[in-house]
Amino acid sequence: MAFLLRRLVFYMAAFIAAATINFFLPRLMPGDPVQIMFSSAGTELPPESLQALKLTFGFVDGPLWQQYLTYLGSIFTGDLGRSIKYFPLPVTSVLGHALIWTVSLMGTATIISFAFGTLLGIAAAWRRGSRFDVFVSVGAIFATSVPAVVTSLIVLFIFGFTLGWFPNGYAADPSLDPAFSLQYLGSVAYHGILPMVTLCTVLIGGFTVTMRNNMINLLGEDYIVMARAKGLSDRHVMLWYAARNALLPTVSSLAIAIGTILGGSLVTEVVYNYPGLGNILYQAILARDYPVIQGQLLIMTATMLIANFIVDVSYILLDPRLKGA
Repeated sequence: MAFLLRRLVFYMAAFIAAATINFFLPRLMPGDPVQIMFSSAGTELPPESLQALKLTFGFVDGPLWQQYLTYLGSIFTGDLGRSIKYFPLPVTSVLGHALIWTVSLMGTATIISFAFGTLLGIAAAWRRGSRFDVFVSVGAIFATSVPAVVTSLIVLFIFGFTLGWFPNGYAADPSLDPAFSLQYLGSVAYHGILPMVTLCTVLIGGFTVTMRNNMINLLGEDYIVMARAKGLSDRHVMLWYAARNALLPTVSSLAIAIGTILGGSLVTEVVYNYPGLGNILYQAILARDYPVIQGQLLIMTATMLIANFIVDVSYILLDPRLKGA
């Protein structure tokens, strides 16, 4: 419990530090988003109206330390301001709507990639040196080496434009009304196949390589030799002796992947015009929508820290030696 409390205090301090950077970074960028918005529209406002508009968006003039304290207070009260691009919607509504799409897409792809990548890594390590091992290893390294934008464009060009088997974009058929019906859910699943294939292709290689290397490092340990000498089956030794201990570093990789879920896959979502958090962040950057950018970065930071805290707890459960450390 003392270890977990220390880690919790550490992650809280890390979140405050990240929130501080998140506060100062946009203010170091040149330009005022409100001025830019109305300058591009060719609109001229009197100083009183412009000041009122700044108050509406939360750009309050005052000492920097006072703005910082107000910003921290708004974080812990859940008030992230209003979006500039999607005005008058609050940032929580904009991100909340995109959150559903990102979690359904990225979450499913991460779980599938982790499961298949871990199993492939275990099988390849157990049969190291075989043709299966060579095929899996080369394929996994190739998948992790190719940039996500290249994979997205190749998959979209082959299955979307050339063969025409799947839609080229959007999360569902725009002609359908969003509803909890079989027709709409089927359209969502159909439109999500290509982004899902792209993400799984990008993610599965990393899990496979990590698990294979961890397994190979453990197969020569004394307890593995002892397990085999006791006459235990290969399946039992592979899964309960080798794979369980090799899983610890892979859990760290899973935490990083989970932490990036709420960040969305910016490249994949932009290529497929998928309405997730990554695409929202891209549109916010183009529009200099600082409230949305700050809110998105805070969500990514908080998710990453929570995922790492869960990994710390998982390590204690998976490795009994850490309980007495």
